[in-house]
Amino acid sequence: MINQLPLDITLGESASFDSFVEGDNSQALSSIRDCAAGKGEKFLYLWGTEGTGRSHLLQAACRFGAQSGQAVSYLPLAQIDSFTPDILLGLEGMDLVCVDDIQMVAGKPPWEQALFHLYNRLRDGGARMMVSGDRVHAELPLKLPDLGSRLAWGLGYRLQPLGDADKTQALIGNAKGRGLVLPVETARYILEHTARDMGSLIATLEKLDLASLAAGRKLTIPFVRTFLGNL
Repeated sequence: MINQLPLDITLGESASFDSFVEGDNSQALSSIRDCAAGKGEKFLYLWGTEGTGRSHLLQAACRFGAQSGQAVSYLPLAQIDSFTPDILLGLEGMDLVCVDDIQMVAGKPPWEQALFHLYNRLRDGGARMMVSGDRVHAELPLKLPDLGSRLAWGLGYRLQPLGDADKTQALIGNAKGRGLVLPVETARYILEHTARDMGSLIATLEKLDLASLAAGRKLTIPFVRTFLGNL
């Protein structure tokens, strides 16, 4: 089951291991899969620039765990204004806890203390934890050194950005997951005429999905050209 947190948190529909294009991240993906399955390292720290798939992988891990009967919890700290550190209380009862965007609470003592104690409770209970950030843990502006030492537990992986060929593959795969046919030429056109980070590319594809459905049109280059020109 996915822990029901006291706010509207949902996992992305396309967030799965199968839909993640690994590029140069095969070792990281293997460790994340193992951790989600209850094997290998119990603590993982992932970091990388925006669009490298940090949130995708944490959500995929939660979805995999929930589908295999585990109790999982996904906490996006980008939504920090929606809750307090008390949300971490009781999470030691989960099998897997995934904390996304830890940089959002770095330098905030109440959050740092709460995360430090959560690490200890999860370790004592034999649970697993994955944490993501936009930089290596040693560069986070932490006020609590002991939290830095906890972030160093287990394995750490820097997620590498995808090259153009992998981004094209990712767009096509994401479109397929939505029931869309995205020709290679159209995918390349989108890549060449929009922001190139994966987050922006997927957001564009989501808009194209709605627009093509409303217009009853296929994702051809002329249709995409007209759509982008009207943004």
